[in-house]
Amino acid sequence: MQNLLSILFYIKRSKTNKQGKVPVYMRITYNGKRAEVSTMRRVELNKWNSKANCFKGQSNEAKSVNRHLDIMKNRLYTIFQKLQDSDENISAAVLKNIFIGNDDSSKKRILEMFQDHNLRMEKLVNKDYSFRTLQRYKTTKKHLTNFIASHFKTDDFRVKDIDIKFINSFIYYLKTDLNLSHNSALKYLAYLKKVVRMAVANGWLEKDPFYNFKLKRQVIDREFLTKEEIIKIMEKSLSIRRMEQVRDAFIFSCYTGCSYSDIEKLTAQNIIRGIDGSQWLKFKRTKTKSLSSIPLLKVPEEIIKKYKNITNPKGTLLPVLSNQKTNSYLKEIADACEIEKNLTFHVARHTFATTITLSNGVPIESVSKMLGHKSIKITQHYAKILDGKLSEDMNNLRSRMAADNSN
Repeated sequence: MQNLLSILFYIKRSKTNKQGKVPVYMRITYNGKRAEVSTMRRVELNKWNSKANCFKGQSNEAKSVNRHLDIMKNRLYTIFQKLQDSDENISAAVLKNIFIGNDDSSKKRILEMFQDHNLRMEKLVNKDYSFRTLQRYKTTKKHLTNFIASHFKTDDFRVKDIDIKFINSFIYYLKTDLNLSHNSALKYLAYLKKVVRMAVANGWLEKDPFYNFKLKRQVIDREFLTKEEIIKIMEKSLSIRRMEQVRDAFIFSCYTGCSYSDIEKLTAQNIIRGIDGSQWLKFKRTKTKSLSSIPLLKVPEEIIKKYKNITNPKGTLLPVLSNQKTNSYLKEIADACEIEKNLTFHVARHTFATTITLSNGVPIESVSKMLGHKSIKITQHYAKILDGKLSEDMNNLRSRMAADNSN
């Protein structure tokens, strides 16, 4: 590819000044197309070597001019190589613009990039992305907008100026000004990281500021319900119909491990007859697109029957309110049941992993498959072995060892 690029220096006799000096230009030729750049140097007409494209002689002036021309040529070849490595479209005009600092990379702004990214994502909601993922990117852009306004007193920030200092300042802003937890701050940082790496891929940012940047998530104890708390919620009499619907969807999730975005789209077509002859749920997870296969227990089967003949405008298996209203009602339900836990819909998924399955002896490999995880490591974040299960396992071990000793 390099032989397609030609660089030569020439003089413009028509622009000879009063001192008899002519300007030297650099001509860039790529695939037959030309562009020219002034070298900002002038030479005496009789001292220019047209065949060698350089200043004649070994004078200090000649050495200075020729060194300047070599630097220009080497810099242009470096730009050309970077464009090749990043598979960017190359032309003589592009090479010239980058060389003189008039390229797109100097104009690109991070908030502008975020806006373009979010607009493209919006068109792919329910195809490649969920609505909640889009909302998280929009929230990240909002936080980044406020951060740039307060720290740099401007309405946007050049992509090529983003560095490790910018990243650390943004984390500090999230934790102090917004009072976010460490893990919440990292979530927003992950969305920024994706957009920044798009800039790197497009050649708008020379180095990835996130390269070698390490920030580990803090391990936290995830909330889940005990068996007694689940029964409390199931048996609680609720006078508000919508609250009852939220409770039923939540309990359904406790016994299936479905996330809110999964339940929101489940239909009767997702219920199949499993290899054991019983009813199973089979669907692709909204978040990971991985397949979940879940044999239905008695409780979710009864909830499905309850809503089978009730008209649901959305045509889904269960009536589901918005995520915000759902979590708002769950807090009211927790208060009504005197449960002192931050009850959100995602707690149901943790409850399925911990109280319903693992504590009842279901292997973690099976739990991982039902949750639709691609790795058991992910399942381990959800799973906790309860003291009761540990006690039961150790009692079984004691019994087996006692039986072996008696023999």
